[in-house]
Amino acid sequence: MPLYQMFCISKHYPEYVHIRELIRQSASHVMNQGGVVRKIESLGTKTLPQRMKRQGPYVNVGDYWSLYFDTSPRTLRSLNGIMRRDPRVLRWTVLKLADKVEDIAKEGERLATGHNTANDIVS
Repeated sequence: MPLYQMFCISKHYPEYVHIRELIRQSASHVMNQGGVVRKIESLGTKTLPQRMKRQGPYVNVGDYWSLYFDTSPRTLRSLNGIMRRDPRVLRWTVLKLADKVEDIAKEGERLATGHNTANDIVS
């Protein structure tokens, strides 16, 4: 299963119940479909670079968070559908970090050993 990172900007609410539920729903969907959630990261509440509108009025403040997970492409498509329909979500994007976890581990080992050459970086 490929390793993905989903970065999300959601509408800011005074109580974090809405954001917690959105994150729980996303993580539960991945796990119920046989995927693995590796890390959930909150990047805090920030002023948006421009006002955004999605299924409601314009907003100027959003909550930024990230979800790292392994899942199948089919589950990723259904997760994108959930994010598309949810009125709490302003923007999201999913990055594919690696095809296998071993790819990330090998990259980390190569960087940790300090034996990098210009040829290693280019190839």
